[in-house]
Amino acid sequence: MAAGVTPVLRIIAPALAAVLLVSGCSGGSADPGTPPVKAAQQQPEDVMFLQMMLPHHEQGLQMVRMARTRAKNGKVRTLAAAIEATQSTEVTTMKGWLTSWNQPLTAPAGSHQEHGGMPETAARLIKGLGGSDAFDRDFLNLMIGHQDDAVQMAVTESADGADPEVKEWAHQVEQSRRGQIKDMLALLKTLR
Repeated sequence: MAAGVTPVLRIIAPALAAVLLVSGCSGGSADPGTPPVKAAQQQPEDVMFLQMMLPHHEQGLQMVRMARTRAKNGKVRTLAAAIEATQSTEVTTMKGWLTSWNQPLTAPAGSHQEHGGMPETAARLIKGLGGSDAFDRDFLNLMIGHQDDAVQMAVTESADGADPEVKEWAHQVEQSRRGQIKDMLALLKTLR
């Protein structure tokens, strides 16, 4: 990006690009002449990835929604709003894929263990964020770790997944979250 672009635009631009890209996804094939992947052909890795990412996104949405009223720094509020827009759209897309494959939105209890478990932000940390006296700093720290978990899951799907559309989306998630982490680390330095 150009040197004159503000840090807020650097935060918003990747998120808006992801929203626009994902909003075009229908759960079918990218080529309208090619039928979507059928549930019988769907690999367990793709299904498990989406079933793991859905609750992960829901946790992220819990955190960014707190920032609407709790964040004091305008850049933190802007970042949170961009993350909320992106992840809300992504939740809809993931649910659409799973539904079109006739797969449940959630996996049976304990089924993630064979896939390394689900990186999860502890519920107590999310709850504690709501009462934080240093919300902006604590939000950024918690969200950095949370988004890094998304990167790790996306990298695994990019390498091991079967559905080309889901793999491409996972790559986009990886790149988007890496950019958010970089921006959040820079923003965190300005708060100290």
